[in-house]
Amino acid sequence: MLLETKGLTKRFGGLVAVKDFDIQVAEGEIVGLIGPNGAGKSTVFNLITGVFPVTSGRVLFDGRDITGKQPEQVARLGIGRTFQLNPLFHEFTVLENVTSSFELHPHSSLFDIFFNTRKYRRNEAFIAERAHEILHVVGLERVADELAKNLPHGHQKMLGVARALATRPRLLLLDEPLSGMNPSEIDTSLEAIRSMRDHGITILIVEHNMQILRLCDRVVVISFGQKICEGSPAEVRANEEVISAYFGADYVC
Repeated sequence: MLLETKGLTKRFGGLVAVKDFDIQVAEGEIVGLIGPNGAGKSTVFNLITGVFPVTSGRVLFDGRDITGKQPEQVARLGIGRTFQLNPLFHEFTVLENVTSSFELHPHSSLFDIFFNTRKYRRNEAFIAERAHEILHVVGLERVADELAKNLPHGHQKMLGVARALATRPRLLLLDEPLSGMNPSEIDTSLEAIRSMRDHGITILIVEHNMQILRLCDRVVVISFGQKICEGSPAEVRANEEVISAYFGADYVC
């Protein structure tokens, strides 16, 4: 397994936001993490990436215990993520937003930058090439020179994904990548996410839009901080506990 959590628990005072949560994501998979509002999905992401300290349990990445590591350390190990609220540089172009996200790989020292060394020039050329490749993957290459603030909502969401890809992750956590998109933007974004997997990136997705199930190999359902179901998209759709969690017990036949 590329990612595994064991007994993951998070308490905020007397509130248990996530309790004994286990998930496994194999390399090359697209796994969906779904559940009602307030179920604990984003909290799970924050625990995996070190934004919140774990109360108890463990997070394993590629067999290595990364519990308690800081977000930057987690990113350096190969876990990237997006956020529900998209952090963009609105006065930067699309391309500049991506190139500015190459903080981890490669790295030039102040000496290299100040004296315009061969290493610095080589790194800048690499970053520019990789940024254009990323924009092609997410379907934004035609708007590379547009200011981020002028993009429609769907393009801004995918620019957030592109910024995460600039960290060169092996595992990418996508937090509601389709929220607020129109049907055309959703279709384009689903194709982009599929292309990311084709480029060797393993993906864990939190999403309310059930069209995401078209992409998923497996789906894990969380409610009130606990896993209630896991299986194929078809199995999850038919699960009575899932139907009850989303719509109430009256909807269960």
